[in-house]
Amino acid sequence: MSELPLFPLRTVLFPGGLLPLRIFEPRYLDLVRRCLRSGETFGVVLIRDGGETGPVGALAEVGTSARILDFETLPDGLLGLLCRGDRRFRLKARRTQPDGLHVAEVEWLAEEVAVPLAPGQQPVARLLRRVLAELGERGRFLEPRYDDAGWVGSRLAELLPLERDAQQRLLELDDPGARLRALEPLLDTEAMSRQEGPAGPAGGER
Repeated sequence: MSELPLFPLRTVLFPGGLLPLRIFEPRYLDLVRRCLRSGETFGVVLIRDGGETGPVGALAEVGTSARILDFETLPDGLLGLLCRGDRRFRLKARRTQPDGLHVAEVEWLAEEVAVPLAPGQQPVARLLRRVLAELGERGRFLEPRYDDAGWVGSRLAELLPLERDAQQRLLELDDPGARLRALEPLLDTEAMSRQEGPAGPAGGER
């Protein structure tokens, strides 16, 4: 068991995914200062009942630790963070500190192993390259693994217009390759193959 400070959100964070945050509450400013000093992570977990700035009721059972990659002062004076999902955990117990910060005892889930893409999944990976290329400067923080079905599936789960509960179910899958297989019915891979053609995606490899 490990103790982990939590940042409950109406967002599902996947390992390897990027998460921009705007920080203004004192409890989270203190948390960010501590994480920047020590390099420790905090937990992002989906709020099932409650709000991001008010009382929090139920939380999802599985979340993802987040590591701060970059920060800046935004034009409105708030602190802007860019974080990346690190590792999944299961919530075992939760308490609230006097300052309102949620802290949990967590069980770390097994780190995801790389699962090679099947030949028929290559068009999906090529399309994902094109979409993520539009992130610009932020994309340099992604650490892409376009040959890994788990990584590709996680990025699609973030990008597709899915309900939060559907994203959460995908996050909770212990087989990372199953995440991509579950999303394939939502993708017209045959049409993507015709669009890409034998030369691959426009713009080449990144």
